[in-house]
Amino acid sequence: MRTSRIVEEGAGYYHIVSRVVDRRRVFDDHEKERFRDLMRAVSEFSDVKILTWCCMENHIHLLMHVPECQEVGDAEFLRRLACLYDGVIVGQARAYLVTQRKEGHDKQAEEFKREYTYRMYDLGEFMKTLKQRLTMSYNKRHGRKGTLWEERFKSTLVEGTPGTLMRMAAYIDLNPVRAGLVKDPKDYRYSGYGEAMGGSQRARTGIMALMDEGVKREGWWSAAARYRQLLYVSGERRGVQENGRRVKPGFAPEVVTQVVDQKGTLPLTAILRCRIRYFTDGAILGSRMFVEGAFLRHRAHFGAKRETGARPMKGADYGDLFTARHLRVDVVSAPVPA
Repeated sequence: MRTSRIVEEGAGYYHIVSRVVDRRRVFDDHEKERFRDLMRAVSEFSDVKILTWCCMENHIHLLMHVPECQEVGDAEFLRRLACLYDGVIVGQARAYLVTQRKEGHDKQAEEFKREYTYRMYDLGEFMKTLKQRLTMSYNKRHGRKGTLWEERFKSTLVEGTPGTLMRMAAYIDLNPVRAGLVKDPKDYRYSGYGEAMGGSQRARTGIMALMDEGVKREGWWSAAARYRQLLYVSGERRGVQENGRRVKPGFAPEVVTQVVDQKGTLPLTAILRCRIRYFTDGAILGSRMFVEGAFLRHRAHFGAKRETGARPMKGADYGDLFTARHLRVDVVSAPVPA
């Protein structure tokens, strides 16, 4: 029996991971561009904010903010509708609303809008719309049928503080480095950081949202410099093994294994280059107080005998971060191809 997702009733921050069925590598550069465009369109439609993202060959990462649900006026409704639907549908919707308002049928007008607005400000509906539209687009262009995705996406509730959000974002933006696709995360176009460094204002807005107010006031380049300090690690392991196999960037597998087995720690900027299951399977991530509070709000998701929520994270100096799940297997592993 699968467990339901931990989703806040109001606003919340989430790390989402979704994988292609059978882990097939279907996203070439063209498909990654298509993903980015659709992601941005669904974001505008639903008012779910993308802080950063990364599209790999067989999976996607999103760090998003789902705001409190708000009333949507007619003009804003039509603007958002145009993000996902063609001019004919938007024109018909506009004509219907104008007619209903003119005749005093406000109830009918609002009921019509709710046929679309229930999908706004909602994590599950955002992902459903995004994945369905990507599947339809991909299948049409490649002459295939069936789902493109594994059945369920993973979600982790993330504390909305700059320190926690920046660490989660860095983990996402370092995906192409862990996979050996680039040496510098700014060179990967299909991520929030790479898109921002390429000049995208929307991507820069997302990165800026990770920062505290002082950095925001200083502007984009100050924020970019602060974020890059967390992303960049010098002294990467490079080269070719005796068998001719290329060595991936980051720490050698034996070093990571030894540190974890000996209950030692690696610096946070180093561990972010590794795979960390806490960031995808921890259910809740943040300070001890945040995890304990979320645990109480979502008590039904955990065993009846469990008394506390926050669990320490092993393998690195995570600072004040805790998680809701005490993972035991493959908590931290050296970078390998995605």
